[in-house]
Amino acid sequence: MQFKLYKDVHEFYYDTYDVLMRHESQNMILLGNIIIGHEGKDKTDWRDPANWLMATVSDEKGIQLTALMTPPHNITLYATDNVINSKAINCLIDGLKGYEIPGVMTEKNLAEHFASEYTSLKGLTFKTTMSQRIYELKAVNPDIKQFGVVRLLDERDMYFFPYWLEAFNAASSYGATEMSIPQNEEAYRYRLSTKKLYALEVDGIPVSMAGYTRELQTAIGVAFVYTPPYYRGKGYATSCVAQISQMALDRGYKKCVLYTDLLNPTSNSIYQKIGYTPVCDSLMLRFE
Repeated sequence: MQFKLYKDVHEFYYDTYDVLMRHESQNMILLGNIIIGHEGKDKTDWRDPANWLMATVSDEKGIQLTALMTPPHNITLYATDNVINSKAINCLIDGLKGYEIPGVMTEKNLAEHFASEYTSLKGLTFKTTMSQRIYELKAVNPDIKQFGVVRLLDERDMYFFPYWLEAFNAASSYGATEMSIPQNEEAYRYRLSTKKLYALEVDGIPVSMAGYTRELQTAIGVAFVYTPPYYRGKGYATSCVAQISQMALDRGYKKCVLYTDLLNPTSNSIYQKIGYTPVCDSLMLRFE
């Protein structure tokens, strides 16, 4: 096995892109990130590849394991064709000596295998911070009841958007129930500037939001799904996600991809009703 550490994001992109595309939906985060780094259009926050850890493990058949970490986030991995090779994992761990790895997020079996080996060698333990399921959609269920109008979020929405985003983040962060009160407006204006977030309006009132994340060759990510508590149970989130999913398909994408928290049966049920089908389970593990 041969470990290779990359300093050039373009070289990493060219070496790994076709391998990762074998499971495009599963590799939404990995692919999306290497595209961001390769294009170099956005280097805000964690997006500057100068700070990334990029590595592969190969044998005579080619790349067997791909790894990317965009600090401060966990390392993300892909075992080629989802074939877990213990020798490749041990080779990767050996090559990562000297790097601080806070945790791992990847397909469930690979995450558990890597975490077990890594923590055993490092004298650490690991815990699950989120159990996720990756879904993809190729056609929206035409029977979904539609409400209101979906529109792009913009500057006029700054009076509520920061609070909705923080509430979404709190709900997505390791079971946290508290949200911070937004102070720095720039982070929220940046999100709005991407023009990927949408609100569902009913009678002129914003009642739910959803948006796009990474854009790949044939797939686009859907996330930031949030409805304030007092508007829940009315079908607004279902309608919002269904509408922006159809919008993406109408734009030419072959499929929409999203991650769900397996501890939230409501959201998993909603997405399946819309037409999303499971791809695989994913774990977010933290090392301690």
